[in-house]
Amino acid sequence: MNERDKMLAGAWYDANYDDALLKERNQAKALATQINQTIDLAERNQLIEELIQQPLGNSEWLPPLMVDYGWNISLGDYVSINHNAYLMDGGAMTIGNHVFIGPNAGFYTARHPLNYKERDQGYEQALPITISDHVWIGGDVSILPGVTIGEGAVVGTGSVVTKDVPAHTVVAGNPARVIRHIDQEQTEIQ
Repeated sequence: MNERDKMLAGAWYDANYDDALLKERNQAKALATQINQTIDLAERNQLIEELIQQPLGNSEWLPPLMVDYGWNISLGDYVSINHNAYLMDGGAMTIGNHVFIGPNAGFYTARHPLNYKERDQGYEQALPITISDHVWIGGDVSILPGVTIGEGAVVGTGSVVTKDVPAHTVVAGNPARVIRHIDQEQTEIQ
């Protein structure tokens, strides 16, 4: 397996010194820079579609934005990603339908060896992040490798999500923990 195949399989791979992966990341950075400097909405959305290699449809992603590859992100319908998001998509990143992501969000799929000798060789492991449908993620939230956010969950501003979030819960803190369950039958708007 080459390093890209290892990355996609969730195995340890050379993230820092593999020429093919470096080239792909540099291409994504160049396209993200172009997106971030484009004022025209239609042109910017077209560039985002080129970056993520899928139609943007009725979703929006506000600049500035940054990714590692772009093609490893899957966006559902009615996704809103606010300014200054970094989606580190070495591992697959799946974002469901009707998802709101606040400003300064960081989704990090990479983990590194604790042993510095292995870490110094450039190894990392990319674990997927999954955001289910109807999720609201507040501003300045960090989501770590391998995490799944359950349907209808809310992640409070400034949280660091280190483990899976159950469906229909509010989590907050560092590390994020369940604050309460959400009754989807209870209405707030009168």
